[in-house]
Amino acid sequence: MYDFIIIGGGILGMSTAMQLKQAWPDRRMLVVEKEREAACHQTGHNSGVIHAGVYYTPGSLKARFCLEGNRATKAFCETHAIAFESCGKLLVATNDLEMQRMQALWERTAANGLSREWLGPEALAEREPNITGIGGIFVPSSGIVDYAAVTRAMADEFERMGGEIRYNAEVTAMAERRREVVVTSTADEFTGRYLVTCSGLMADRVVRMLGQNPGFTICPFRGEYYRLPPERNDIVNHLIYPIPDPAMPFLGVHLTRMIDGSVTVGPNAVLAFKREGYRKRDVSPRDLAQMLTNPGILRVLGRNLRPGLTELKNSLHKRGYLELVRKYCPSLTLDDLRPYPAGVRAQAVSRDGKLVDDFLFVNTPRTVNVGNAPSPAATSAIPIGAHIVDKVRKIVAA
Repeated sequence: MYDFIIIGGGILGMSTAMQLKQAWPDRRMLVVEKEREAACHQTGHNSGVIHAGVYYTPGSLKARFCLEGNRATKAFCETHAIAFESCGKLLVATNDLEMQRMQALWERTAANGLSREWLGPEALAEREPNITGIGGIFVPSSGIVDYAAVTRAMADEFERMGGEIRYNAEVTAMAERRREVVVTSTADEFTGRYLVTCSGLMADRVVRMLGQNPGFTICPFRGEYYRLPPERNDIVNHLIYPIPDPAMPFLGVHLTRMIDGSVTVGPNAVLAFKREGYRKRDVSPRDLAQMLTNPGILRVLGRNLRPGLTELKNSLHKRGYLELVRKYCPSLTLDDLRPYPAGVRAQAVSRDGKLVDDFLFVNTPRTVNVGNAPSPAATSAIPIGAHIVDKVRKIVAA
């Protein structure tokens, strides 16, 4: 019998496990992960950005967790000798409409408590000679890191304190009883007093295993990247982001310096035909059928049909993708866009067809379940883990 079972070996699961063990060092704890190692899905397929909290609604969990997480992630990396760099983010406006939107972002960054600098065309050119724009906002606290390395360090810390991790153990069923929760996996059956699930792309299915109606469905969006050739690694000094369209849920194609010195271009956002479909040819009949028969997802796809088709076209034709980034970095060519692994984002969609924008939790008498953990979840993993620990404390005390 375990005191706590944590399902999910991504950064949220490992952060939560580590902090649960810190809170209850004498309790027996287990992390259950279906893959052979930690951070195999969203954590290991993201852009590696330590976000500052530019875009998020003031007062939201996203805004609060991101601000706290930016500092906590860097502190964790310093403690555990993990390489990171506070290279800063530059948001670039290329026309008058984007300048208007940039003004709104300037006000939002102030409301979110961020240090930032307004750049005119000359200051922008001085900071980034290869970037073209009529203005920009520089946010110095944004950075880069390898989140898989952060997750492995969290797993090591959890095990050092006496926690157990079972890899290659896919959860197939769960049952919540009066005094315990039973987790059945492909490796074994585990019993615990309390359960936390951080299941990412499978979040809604895990909640349903507990006999609960989650109230949302996960819709997977694949984010496709390219990597620049090594000789172009010095093309930017900072993270370069376009000014996003507030009517769209994603941030647009950006140039990201990676902690290994490379530079990626992306991501776009196309509907994935499989929840863990990292390649264009990946199709799951079960996942596809669930999406195409879900009223909420169909409403989302219908409302975003035109931009969705544009994203699909650019996914299939590299030239259209290139034009998105040439808008602010005109020196790039088709030959500069080299293959790079894609990621898949788990986006919760409500019954009425809305994209769930903030963090979402579904709780039962003995379980805490992360339903939606959108970007900046990796940046925010430490404060989210602390938030989950607080939820667990209330359940234990009840």
